[in-house]
Amino acid sequence: MDQYAIEGTQKNPTIKFDLTKGELHVSGNSIPENSVDFYKPLLAALEEYAASPKPTTIVTFNMRYFNTSSSKRILDIFKKLESINRGGSAVTVNWVYEDDDDDMLEAGEDYQSVVDLTFQMVPVKA
Repeated sequence: MDQYAIEGTQKNPTIKFDLTKGELHVSGNSIPENSVDFYKPLLAALEEYAASPKPTTIVTFNMRYFNTSSSKRILDIFKKLESINRGGSAVTVNWVYEDDDDDMLEAGEDYQSVVDLTFQMVPVKA
């Protein structure tokens, strides 16, 4: 697999993962009916990517909102990225948030505190 992509809806985020470039983008809302089922294919793609990652992996999260069950799946994604990082691919996470959204900034800081990955907090105008 070279690409994994899902077009976002009001409840599900847009996901674009280019395995050939080592670039993953997740954006929008994440309030799927079943977060385990929704994120399972992305975690499988990350598992495949982990077998032969690029020297640099760039991950961009630009979330407007995510629910509690999605937060656990996002942590699962970061845990998989952490193992990819330990395997030799330099993983950088760009956590994009609206500059007036303190909750989303805090969520990014919380993830940063529990995984061993390089995070860049990226404020954008609301």
